[in-house]
Amino acid sequence: AYYSLSNAQDQMRAYVSDVIRSSICGLTLDESFESKEQIAIDLKSHLEQEMGTYGFSIITALVTDLSPDRRVRDAMNEINASKRLKESATQRAEGEKIIKVKRAEAEAESMYLSGVGVARQRKAIMLGLKDSIVDFSASVSGASAKDVMDLLVLNQYFDTLQTVGGEGTKCVFTANEQSQVSTGIMQGNAGY
Repeated sequence: AYYSLSNAQDQMRAYVSDVIRSSICGLTLDESFESKEQIAIDLKSHLEQEMGTYGFSIITALVTDLSPDRRVRDAMNEINASKRLKESATQRAEGEKIIKVKRAEAEAESMYLSGVGVARQRKAIMLGLKDSIVDFSASVSGASAKDVMDLLVLNQYFDTLQTVGGEGTKCVFTANEQSQVSTGIMQGNAGY
């Protein structure tokens, strides 16, 4: 018995399905979408070979779209959305991290500059005190550097009392002897 091709379209459809199934079975869904051109080349080659015996000449085979099951498409969309949300969260966290680092760097720089300012202020005070001691000792006969320092400390004491006694001060505790201050500090450190 000799059989010939009776329905070319159905036969071609069967070959197309067969080639696509065999080409896709070893690929992931993403790889399938990426390799549509290779699937088209394999399909053309197979169709030329099989349909050429029946007198058909295959010019080209196009794979324009792969259409997986709706549930698979929904799952893919969910995976893509999840990846984008994850990437968005990562980028947002990275941005927050940069802001915190920059804020900390700015605060450190501010503290450094504040320290430099305090050091310069103290240096200027010390130079001023030195000049004052030299000038006072030169203008008042018999005054020693210690006398001038005692006078400056007394002046500082009165300035402090004036500041403490100003508006807004509610209560001030002071020790009357140096040993009481150091004893209080040691007891505070010991946890009494």
